[in-house]
Amino acid sequence: MEDIQNIIDNIPIRHNFVSYFISLGIFIGVLLSLVILFRASKKSNAFRIFGWSLLIQSIIALDVFLCYTGLMKYIPHLNDSTEPLVLLLAPSIYLFVYTLLERKSITLRKHWIHILPSVLYFFSQIKYYAQPTSVKINAYLGAYFPEMKRIQVSENLDYSYLLIKDEFRWLILCSFIIYIILSIELIVKIIYKNNTTNSENTKVSKYDFSKNTIMGLLGAFILIFLVFLNFEDDAGDHYIFIFHTTIVLITSFALLSESRFFENSWIADKYETSGLSSNGISIDMIKAYVEKEQFYMSKSASLKNLAEALNSSSNYISQVINTNTQLNFNDFINQYRIDASKQRLTDPNYSHLTIEAIGNSVGFKSKSAFYNAFKKHVAMSPKAFVTLQKLPE
Repeated sequence: MEDIQNIIDNIPIRHNFVSYFISLGIFIGVLLSLVILFRASKKSNAFRIFGWSLLIQSIIALDVFLCYTGLMKYIPHLNDSTEPLVLLLAPSIYLFVYTLLERKSITLRKHWIHILPSVLYFFSQIKYYAQPTSVKINAYLGAYFPEMKRIQVSENLDYSYLLIKDEFRWLILCSFIIYIILSIELIVKIIYKNNTTNSENTKVSKYDFSKNTIMGLLGAFILIFLVFLNFEDDAGDHYIFIFHTTIVLITSFALLSESRFFENSWIADKYETSGLSSNGISIDMIKAYVEKEQFYMSKSASLKNLAEALNSSSNYISQVINTNTQLNFNDFINQYRIDASKQRLTDPNYSHLTIEAIGNSVGFKSKSAFYNAFKKHVAMSPKAFVTLQKLPE
């Protein structure tokens, strides 16, 4: 026992830029994943999967941090304990892309096969998890400090788990290859179906986010492959998680840049702005601009855009519209769109267009949005309206 403790005590502790950078990624990754998981709606299936994926990545990064710094010597029973989670990395990223683009929920009953490799690997390594501390210390030393003296262990131990454990790194590569192919295939399919056209006016569309996710996945695969070629064991894993920290920082920046936190009026209550009299913008001025510029015809028409055009704040413009019309911004704009669509539905010059095309021509992004707004403002469907207009008086 004394010999074991001496070997453990001789394992050096190292802290440098790499360890600090990885720890930064762990902290931000855990924080961001918890914010996503606690704040995301249960209906936001894709975002919740992204949160779980980020949490898994951060837990694995913590394992690598402990190994790289030498702190693993204080908790050797945890050595290689996150290996099953590694086999969830590529599947979790793919499932995120899948739910984001397909808008379909992920259930264990339908998608169990994606976690099956991780579960099978876990059961294949139960014998390793039950091994004495000496075996785990030797495994750690072999990966990170191969020049150090090993602990003598009993010859009667069962090492059958090594049959799969020794091939673990190639299992990871296979997993990444499979899910990169599946993800690319999914995006190509979505492009072919033209399902991403409605997101062209957003700052970061779901297609762009998915495309960037696949590029990150491909970058991770290339890096993992290079690390595997140059390092026999886990000694190069810190390079992978330097990349992980970089991705976490970029993701955090992307999410923050889209946040309402940076809007001018986010601190104010619903109608707490600089005041009507000080701003000087009336409902007549808003209507004049919307009508003259045909602002409502644009599919990208938003409260923020209208406020910027009028050199005011979103909160203030919303207050003026609501106070004077008892309508929110969307209903206010849709009212103009519905009036325009009613004219076009009965205008012979537009008879060559379908009802859906007319809705699209006045600013609605989808058929369902047009039909819902029309029923709300006219109390009937566009088709019923057209039929009614054709009836003899």
